[in-house]
Amino acid sequence: MELTLPAIATLAAATGLGAWVVGRLGRAAGRSPTVAFGGGALAGFVGPLLFMVPLGFCTFSPEAGTADLALGYLLMAAGAALTLRLAWTLLDPAAARERARARDATSHAIFRGHPLLPWLLLAPTLAILVLFLYWPAVRTVSLSTQLVRLGAPQSVDRCVTNFTELVGPTSPVLTFGVLVVTIALFLGASLLRRRGGPVGERWSGRLSSVGVGAVLTFLYLLWTASYQRVFLVTLIISAGTVLLGLAISLAIAYLAYQPVRGGGIYRTMLIWPYAISPPIAGLIFFVMFDPNAGIIEHWLNLVFGLDLPNYRQNAQLAQLVVILASVWKTLGYNLLFYIAGLQTVPTDQLEAAMIDGAHSWQRFRYVVMPALSPITFFLIVTNLTYAFFDTFGTIDYLTAGGPAGATSVAMFEIYQVAIPGRDLGRGAAQSLLLFVGVVALTMWQFRSTGRRVNYAN
Repeated sequence: MELTLPAIATLAAATGLGAWVVGRLGRAAGRSPTVAFGGGALAGFVGPLLFMVPLGFCTFSPEAGTADLALGYLLMAAGAALTLRLAWTLLDPAAARERARARDATSHAIFRGHPLLPWLLLAPTLAILVLFLYWPAVRTVSLSTQLVRLGAPQSVDRCVTNFTELVGPTSPVLTFGVLVVTIALFLGASLLRRRGGPVGERWSGRLSSVGVGAVLTFLYLLWTASYQRVFLVTLIISAGTVLLGLAISLAIAYLAYQPVRGGGIYRTMLIWPYAISPPIAGLIFFVMFDPNAGIIEHWLNLVFGLDLPNYRQNAQLAQLVVILASVWKTLGYNLLFYIAGLQTVPTDQLEAAMIDGAHSWQRFRYVVMPALSPITFFLIVTNLTYAFFDTFGTIDYLTAGGPAGATSVAMFEIYQVAIPGRDLGRGAAQSLLLFVGVVALTMWQFRSTGRRVNYAN
């Protein structure tokens, strides 16, 4: 590991920033100057090392390109942000008081057995987590920095080349302009949120949503042409699966919840598709939409006199079929939660709205939907996770990523690169990008949509 001048300068800047920001906060919280400024400097110094020490500062080597150098600065900034945020949280007096109140409000049971007994009982679960979750995750991070061929006994270190080779030669001016607009949008949303009030909160959410669109545009411009296609296909199929799936599920749940004879049996049958695995859902829709002998082709020809185009040769139709199969697969899961949520809708509010003259849509829009907002928020997060990861089985059996990559989402592309392509390093790098993207999107959902969830009926 060799520290170059850019790395040393970045470390010095992060150390000074940590001492200044965290030190001032620590002094305001009543800490001594040594603890406040020393702790801030330590946090600013340790943060950039979190990611760069395992990499050996290879992004600053003489052989590193511009993309490698930029990623190195980004990793150091991310590490510094994490440690400075942690130091800020520990020194913030308001956060400390909140943690103290939480501890006081929590009742702790006293375990009177042998102190090793809880660890003995947890040992099977911990062993499974380490073996099938934590160790594969660590191994994936290691593989992402190497050139590894499936079945080959040797590997070669590649630093961050597996990541930077996905970055395309885009216009620097356009990319930088989109980045500046993105930062401005999120800063504006933060200022409006601090201002408070319903108007500020509403416009903060709107600016944040536009900011997410700017982030997606920036990322789209960042990739190579081949990965831009994967990125766009992933967004289309994921958004279609979540939006269409939740809309159809809520509509069917609202109808199924109405008092009808045999309603319990009817609702149970609606939930059954959730028991089917994604590959089986792909096979079912493969048969249904078969252009020669599929039942959809037969119905369209019999009722409307239309011939269904071959979805295996039509990009838009193939994406639609994948979305419909994924929506059908998640339908039972969404219905289960929505039907349960409808039972918690306050009947007195519905009756009051009816007395006030509200028609069916107004009662649904202003009474039912706000009451279902916690469940809707939960389903958005879980359906997004399904759309990004679990649609692989459906796509593999339904379209195999075709036609011409029109349904090759990020998860399917990872499989194609790592297994048929036998390049485990590139597959691991793309899997980490997908994981970071899903985590970032989920965090944004909690900070934006989660703020508007009404948990009080």
